[in-house]
Amino acid sequence: MIYVVFVEPESPGNIGFLARTMKNFAFNDLVLINPCELKKEAYYQAMHAKDIIWNHKEYGSLKEFIEAENIDFTVGTTRMAGGSYNVSRIAVTPEQFAESLNITGNIAIVFGREGNGLYNEEIALCDVVVTIPTNDEYPVLNISHAAAIVLYELFKREKNYPREELEVALKSEKELLIEEMDELIKYTGYPEHKMKTASTVFKNIIGRAFISGREAHTLIGTLRRLGLKLKE
Repeated sequence: MIYVVFVEPESPGNIGFLARTMKNFAFNDLVLINPCELKKEAYYQAMHAKDIIWNHKEYGSLKEFIEAENIDFTVGTTRMAGGSYNVSRIAVTPEQFAESLNITGNIAIVFGREGNGLYNEEIALCDVVVTIPTNDEYPVLNISHAAAIVLYELFKREKNYPREELEVALKSEKELLIEEMDELIKYTGYPEHKMKTASTVFKNIIGRAFISGREAHTLIGTLRRLGLKLKE
């Protein structure tokens, strides 16, 4: 299941536009995080996608939603992609994301606030970050426009290139994999801030790799054996 998540929407109209965009590309599961009041404008702008708003779910925070719905893979969207020294915001394009996403499980595509986007602590909850290249003179996209680009790329892949599904690593398996790497990082003698950066980089790589459950178990076993050898 793929959830489309809108964090703290400020305008009922934008909720309606997002629902309409979702319907265009066959996405039906909308989640609103701490939203504004749902007024008539939301349903009016949704047009023939009113059912998506009627059936939406609400949560108080992104973290609460991820835990409650057992999300296996969380995708954040941002217009402020990071560079080499902002590893938590290193991003892929919607096309790169769609080409790699060939998985089962519960997936969340998260869109941030109209004004401020996603906060750093929310980005940290994501397995991968997607950004849309835009004109430097006017880089800001409306939420429904950003959603249309990301959801279209996913719809296009599903529509034109059906492939055998991959049994994706569960969130718990990826967390265990990161824990095993963190244990190995401790043996490097790095200062604490460098260990944190190394852990974040590894998490980013695992997120962008879309690894299978079998791959995760193999890596976990390998890292664990390396840790035992180092202890010896």
